[in-house]
Amino acid sequence: MKNQPSGPVLGTRALNRATLDRQLLLRRSSRSAKEAVAHLVGLQAQNVKPPYYALAARLDGFAPERLSGLMADREVVRIVTLRSTIHTHTAADALTLRPLVQPARTRELAAFRKGLAGVDLDRLAALTRDLVEAEPRTMAGLREALRAEWPDADPQSLAVAARCTLPLVQVTPRGLWGRSGQVALTTAEHWLGRPVEPASALDTAAALDTAAALDTAAATDTAAATDTAVLRYLAAFGPASVRDMQTWAGLTRLGAAFERLRPRLLTFRAETGAELFDLPDAPRPDPATPAPPRFLPEFDNLLLSHADRTRVVRPEHRGRAWRGNQAHRTLLVDGFLAGVWKLTEDALVVETFEPPRGGAAERAAILAEGERMLATLHPGERYDVRFGTVVAQAGR
Repeated sequence: MKNQPSGPVLGTRALNRATLDRQLLLRRSSRSAKEAVAHLVGLQAQNVKPPYYALAARLDGFAPERLSGLMADREVVRIVTLRSTIHTHTAADALTLRPLVQPARTRELAAFRKGLAGVDLDRLAALTRDLVEAEPRTMAGLREALRAEWPDADPQSLAVAARCTLPLVQVTPRGLWGRSGQVALTTAEHWLGRPVEPASALDTAAALDTAAALDTAAATDTAAATDTAVLRYLAAFGPASVRDMQTWAGLTRLGAAFERLRPRLLTFRAETGAELFDLPDAPRPDPATPAPPRFLPEFDNLLLSHADRTRVVRPEHRGRAWRGNQAHRTLLVDGFLAGVWKLTEDALVVETFEPPRGGAAERAAILAEGERMLATLHPGERYDVRFGTVVAQAGR
């Protein structure tokens, strides 16, 4: 019989403060940039700058050159992992997390079946490896090279298949602070000089054929690797439900891992009745603990890593961080999403969703935090900090 939710109830503010503490947002951490990236199990990096803004909000004494240096030294990399999005991970995590989420990457291919008619996916993976390890390739260059082998296939589908079948990293200077460049890809093994952990004995072509094969591929992931991922997720995002972790990882059927770990975990209940799991020694601060304002980047994992986001986003503010498919950079006040912000040529412009509840003192704290962020990431540049209206800009 399935276990019924049990344990004490954790209210929204209790979950908020616990999650902020795990996310290094309740107070700034003295961890190094590499330690923080590892603890947070990666940083959302669909754009180049968000990882830098994410760490500036979380670390004491952070400077962008510290993360940029790690990337240049290949100690951290940009790679598609969680939720099929680009993340900045430590080298070790890039080599172990990518195999863990490989079943989801394989499942993606089903949407491109028509464009891959007649394509031998094992041959595609081998050819792609040869191409990108000979020299890093842009997506456009990779499409053209693969199209020469399969002229009747859809070029975009070929490129997606390459990304889904191999752990491809974006090589530098892409991702370096103040330098960047276009996306060029090679394999994680080639870039890092170490092999990835094999995720499954089932080949990709077979996995694409049937849903049953997909289930088999997922089942062959080692229980130990999945259990470790659960514990790390809870350390960075807990207390959390099975559905919360599945949202974070972009995976399904993680309930078995939580059941294996149940004897080692504490259980709570959310106000909705959902069962929550947590590490026994993880921090769960008093819900009344002050939470200073924080400026976060677009796509910060704090806002994307739970099925129930009310611990950070009040119901009345749901959807306010987006306009169409464009995400705003976000502002936390008292631990909750409270506004959005942008940088213009001469100003940091902040839009709060409602007048600051704490009045002049809260407004002053927001301005001070904005000035601190600017001093950390844009030293020597002159910006006014002001309240105004943030308008979504395409391509930002």
